[in-house]
Amino acid sequence: MKLSRKIFLLSAVACSMMVAHGAAHAHAAKGPTDPADERARQVLAHMSLQDKMSLLFSVDGGGFNGSVAPPGGLGSAAYLRAPAGSGLPDLQISDAGLGIRNPAHIRKDGAAVSLPSGLSTASSWDVDMAREAGAMIGREAWQSGFNVLLGGGADLTRDPRGGRNFEYAGEDPLQTGRMVGSTIAGVQSQHVISTLKHYAMNDLETSRMTMSADIDPVAMRESDLLGFEIAMETGHPGSVMCSYNRVNDLYACENPYLLTRTMKQDWHYPGFVMSDWGATHSSARAALAGLDQESAGDHADARPYFQTLLAADVKAGRVPQSRIDDMAQRIVRSLFAQGLVDHPPVRAPLDVVTDTLVAQRDEEEGAVLLRNEGNVLPLATTARIAVIGGHADVGVISGGGSSQVDPIGGEVVKGPGKKDWPGDPVYFPSSPLRAMRAEAPAAHITYDPGTNIAAAVRAARAADVAVVYATQFTFEGMDAPNMHLDGNADALIAAVAAANPHTVVVMETGDPVLMPWNSSVAGVLEAWFPGSGGGTAIARLLFGKVAPSGHLTMTFPQAESQLAHPDIAGVNANNVFEMQFHTDQELVYDEGSDVGYRWFDRNHLKPLYPFGHGLTYTTFATDGLVAGYHHKQLTVTFNVRNTGTRPGVDVPQVYVGLPDGGARRLAGWQRVKLAPGESRQVSVQVDPRLLAHFDGRHDRWDIPSGRFRVWLGTSAVDDSQQVTVHVHGRTMAP
Repeated sequence: MKLSRKIFLLSAVACSMMVAHGAAHAHAAKGPTDPADERARQVLAHMSLQDKMSLLFSVDGGGFNGSVAPPGGLGSAAYLRAPAGSGLPDLQISDAGLGIRNPAHIRKDGAAVSLPSGLSTASSWDVDMAREAGAMIGREAWQSGFNVLLGGGADLTRDPRGGRNFEYAGEDPLQTGRMVGSTIAGVQSQHVISTLKHYAMNDLETSRMTMSADIDPVAMRESDLLGFEIAMETGHPGSVMCSYNRVNDLYACENPYLLTRTMKQDWHYPGFVMSDWGATHSSARAALAGLDQESAGDHADARPYFQTLLAADVKAGRVPQSRIDDMAQRIVRSLFAQGLVDHPPVRAPLDVVTDTLVAQRDEEEGAVLLRNEGNVLPLATTARIAVIGGHADVGVISGGGSSQVDPIGGEVVKGPGKKDWPGDPVYFPSSPLRAMRAEAPAAHITYDPGTNIAAAVRAARAADVAVVYATQFTFEGMDAPNMHLDGNADALIAAVAAANPHTVVVMETGDPVLMPWNSSVAGVLEAWFPGSGGGTAIARLLFGKVAPSGHLTMTFPQAESQLAHPDIAGVNANNVFEMQFHTDQELVYDEGSDVGYRWFDRNHLKPLYPFGHGLTYTTFATDGLVAGYHHKQLTVTFNVRNTGTRPGVDVPQVYVGLPDGGARRLAGWQRVKLAPGESRQVSVQVDPRLLAHFDGRHDRWDIPSGRFRVWLGTSAVDDSQQVTVHVHGRTMAP
């Protein structure tokens, strides 16, 4: 066993002892100044031990394997009945981070508006848009009777084949933390608890129930955990969901280093930790590690640990009653802090038109224009256009699993998919073809399904422009076996591009993909999973009604051999359930904190499209770069000017390099909207943790003294503008 893992395990044991002997101090230290804490204490003072323990266990809400909703439950992921006479609300707990899920179609009125994928929202780099998107799904949850929403996801993209990458935000901790945290803040503005998940290192679906993610704790604090920390500071989630996997041999939901030392002690997190569905493996061990609530344990876990076994542990003295008090206090405190007690849901019809417009704007901001040779885009509104493939005639594809939303207007199912979990791909009925025809009624737009390459080539030759829609279906429970588009898409695109040099590819994907045809096509628009307003958004982007403004939050490699881990151990493309349960799998993240673009920078690798890349329909210039360090704060100032003929949005990015070397780090950005010829001076204040290394021995951040390099650019590989600045070293609390 590596020394770092030995230290991690010893630290975990010490954390368990601290929980066992001093759990009640966590809230006492805050004092009576927090109104939510004080109100929770007053309620709990009148509760019996049995009532407190009833808060620690939710039951299946009717969505687990098509079971029946419990009395009082609406039909959802889970349900918790509040103790009688407590004045607390029942917890109606719904999936997920992109909209209100209706598992097994249990509710007759369960259709909802879906946001585009988390990657699309993150690719907007717009914290205000993220907050508005979160508020939309939070409002729909509240109007549907739910008060806990199981999102958003902040796991970093350590592998671009990850099955749930589409739910998350990308590969950088700062960008992930701010964007996911803003979405959480939006959800909670509607008096709905949002759950930050999946904590932690749940970066792959392969062997997700048993795999041990092995990583130096210091590297973890500087990467994956930093993303969660920033999301927590930004969004103040009422709950955190611990993940299925093990971290350095310990299950995440039994891991005191993660739950207690890092989150509750170092980050001073006042809320509660709930388990993922099926992620609880014990009663006393999990409670002492820092787990506060078992989720749907009557169906999801091997035994209902917190419903029956925990009471025996308390009676036998294995778990002190002070720990039960702390668990209940954290849960009730979140109910008051997020307004669940004072503002119970009022069920009402959804405002579908308004909410779909939010999803549409989210997609318009998050779609990324990767390539635009010869200004093939925007399309002329009078052109002859051949639309090919991707089921563009019926709708846009969505990612599978617990984030799947029942679409307004009914779902369109197109196979082949997985006949067990999660089923065939579902398309939201927002047809790009219909939207393109509505956007440009004077254009001559034809459609070919792309199933016969020869027929598609004939359609392309007869058109001024060919627009090929290509998909990649990814989903919870299984990682992509490779980085290719679905079916015959690569061959189709290559053939169409050979027939028509004015070929544009619209990709609806959950991950980065390989693009062997990239240099043969004129345009590429990465639309991700576009959501309920996706068809209209794509049409407006293609015809220039709105200009693309998205920028990548994940690196597109040229080949899988460039990845830190070219192979995923245990991949089985034929059986999703088998993939989840490979026992004793270990994945050593020896790249440490150098995730994504940092790995490429460290190893001097040239990607196909770098992190931060994104084009639009105008041009920008930046100058006047100045970096100053005053009063323990690094501030970077520069000018941005729109040098083109159209209004547009630029996202200049600031990166830093530490004096002792290592890969560059994203340190901040500004999203700037400018009219033609307009200029603006903007400033970026750098989070001090991005200038520091984490000192695991002393549990603190250390900023070294010396000259730091500061880059200003359009992506993580842009070296065109840089300055150096001297920074005085100091230490900071964790």
